[in-house]
Amino acid sequence: MKYQNFYKIAIILGLSAIFSFLTACGGSKAESANKANTNTAPSVVETTTAQAIVQNVPTYFEATGNLAGDAQTDVAPTVGGKIVEVNFDIGSYVEKGSVLIRLDARDAQIRLEQARAQVEQQRKAVSQAEANVEQAIANLRQTQSRLGVSDGESFNIETFSQVKSVKAQLELAEKELARTTKLLETGDVSRSTYDQRKSQRDALLGQLDEARSNAAVALKAVDTARAAVNTARTATAQARAGVATAQTQVEQAEKSVGDTTVYAPISGYVAERTADLGEYITPNTPNAKVATIVRTSVLRLRIDVPEQNIGQIANGQGISLQTSAYPDRNFSGRVVRISPNINATSRVLVVEAEVENVGGLLKPGQFATVRINQGRAKQSVMVPAAAVKAEGDTNSVFVIKDGRAEQRQVKVGILENNLIEIQQGVQENEMVATGNINQIYDGVAVTVKQ
Repeated sequence: MKYQNFYKIAIILGLSAIFSFLTACGGSKAESANKANTNTAPSVVETTTAQAIVQNVPTYFEATGNLAGDAQTDVAPTVGGKIVEVNFDIGSYVEKGSVLIRLDARDAQIRLEQARAQVEQQRKAVSQAEANVEQAIANLRQTQSRLGVSDGESFNIETFSQVKSVKAQLELAEKELARTTKLLETGDVSRSTYDQRKSQRDALLGQLDEARSNAAVALKAVDTARAAVNTARTATAQARAGVATAQTQVEQAEKSVGDTTVYAPISGYVAERTADLGEYITPNTPNAKVATIVRTSVLRLRIDVPEQNIGQIANGQGISLQTSAYPDRNFSGRVVRISPNINATSRVLVVEAEVENVGGLLKPGQFATVRINQGRAKQSVMVPAAAVKAEGDTNSVFVIKDGRAEQRQVKVGILENNLIEIQQGVQENEMVATGNINQIYDGVAVTVKQ
């Protein structure tokens, strides 16, 4: 037991000695490093300066938002076919109306030629039908002339010229027969004369029946000719309808040929491409799109406004935003749409602003910190953004006094035209360093470059 305690004490003392040795070595190295840094640090640093000024800056409250394209459309063909040409890729910019893809148009072209041939055939049928109408009308006119009637006139058989002539002769024969009959009774004429007059009268009666029959036949011929005209006109109308139907088929076939070329419906950037050369695509299959186009010249910013700030939102209000991709740059926009209700779960009001995407720097889907400007302005101390030195979450500036730099931690605010608001740490008219600030440290002597 005595030896065991001795060994424990020896071990502890040994570890302590080792720790002391390492600490001494480390301390020596740290001191050497500090001496080296002190030796390498410049004793005088040349810099440029700017005066802290007071100016009016807008007031705002902050919210978060997400950027989205102003318009987005999936492009898909309306006809099926084999892709024979692709003129775009992901990220490429396309103008509205530019050709995205072409499909094999040979089948559609054959159907178009067939439809055009059918139109020509129907037009020939119309020409023949119109000729038949003209011939039928000519036959009608000829038949009407025999009866002495025109279109729209009613016809009476008794007024037929042959009937009228025979009737006149019959009337005279009747009178002659009546006179001869009286003379026969008185013995002034012979029986043979009477028989002759009677025979003439009877012959004329037969002629009258024949004339009336001829008139009826002629009248029937007119009706037949009129029916032929109507039939020919009906055939013409049917032929013209056939032309119209065939022309519709031509238009459909032309559309099918045109649909083999797929155009960009809007101007924008291609966000997705699913078309490959040689691929067969049909609109009847799910997800038949060949591309997704996003318009990004103007972006929509969907802002989540906290419930306590909804009274500070109005249409037309100016906003500014920053993204992690461009932390030193502000983008401006304007509120254009306000949701009528608050989200019951997140307790935020969704507001949409439109942001001009100058230079295409912003991308749909980016997260943004949004500052929503209020109508009033406030006076704030402003210094050039180049004067602020950021180290982690700490911001500082170097105030130049009596030829030396004094490092001060500051609280920054809004960035306006390369000037940044100093909410705490710098007073108006104080001079701050703006050049070589990474070489400046607290207390170092400086010379101001003119």
